[in-house]
Amino acid sequence: MTLSSPRAAASPARAVASVLAEAADARATVVLSGHVQPDADALGSTLSLAEGLRRRGARVLATFPDPFTLPASLGWLPGAEGLVPSSSVPSSPDVFVSLDAASPGRLGELAVLLENAGTSVVIDHHASNPGFGDVCLIDGGAPATVSLVAGLLDELGVTLDPQLATCLYAGLSADTGSFRFGNTRPDTHELAARLLATGIDHPAISRRLFHTAPFGSLGLLSVVTGRAVLERDVGAGLVWTWSSSAEAAEHGLPGEQLEALVDVVRSTEEADVACVLKGQEDGSWSVSLRSRGRTDVARVAMALGGGGHVAAAGYSSYTDRESTMRALRRELGGL
Repeated sequence: MTLSSPRAAASPARAVASVLAEAADARATVVLSGHVQPDADALGSTLSLAEGLRRRGARVLATFPDPFTLPASLGWLPGAEGLVPSSSVPSSPDVFVSLDAASPGRLGELAVLLENAGTSVVIDHHASNPGFGDVCLIDGGAPATVSLVAGLLDELGVTLDPQLATCLYAGLSADTGSFRFGNTRPDTHELAARLLATGIDHPAISRRLFHTAPFGSLGLLSVVTGRAVLERDVGAGLVWTWSSSAEAAEHGLPGEQLEALVDVVRSTEEADVACVLKGQEDGSWSVSLRSRGRTDVARVAMALGGGGHVAAAGYSSYTDRESTMRALRRELGGL
């Protein structure tokens, strides 16, 4: 089916809501996906919007790019059990919705749906997003993509309940660092209050997201932080370390467990930028960057082929560890 084009004068949120409402009214097939190796914001956004569209009548398939294995800290979110493999979604759906992906490359093998779908919709809060897709809702100032989804659910007339609110709150809490990061705005707390008012168990959500990990993670943390390097003369100060999916496996852990390391390293007082290199099975490095405020790491990541936010960004490197760090030092030194 072909959906009508949203009016040019409509706001981005209303334009996207119009497309989604028309798809739901027509019982169209809608495929939704977040970025590869989804975090709480990507997953919470996808699951909540998928459920909202189902309630409006759309035929919905929610998926993620391969390799796709949810960590235990996220697999409990309502609706996660209904996710389908990317290989099982139609090659030309009526609508494809990308959530929390800063670039087409972050969609992996699903990026082809941006062209093959009748209409492609992009919903994202990364300032580095170039604005791909037929219809876009991109707000680099939003604290999380779930905050944009919450507004869309309002536009679609979907009432927030504990199931939807749990998914939204997980993404909001994670991407604001439990409301500690600089992206927290007054309306962030207003949204949190709305979600809490539905009766969600927010202590349990936070415990599962931030304070539950296998015992083996303590051994991995000890090794990885033990080889951290502080380079005070690089930019405004750099602290970095590295690990790999193979090393995680030695401690009985899945590779996703590496994602939490950068939030430990970033607490280093003497460095404005924290970096963790995560070795992948194909020999590449997934590089996570965090800033304490003086350095725009989104600009650094974009220069190296990635993207993200001012305080949190990342990219992939296909050179060895030493070369990867030399390139990073060059970018930080030039700020």
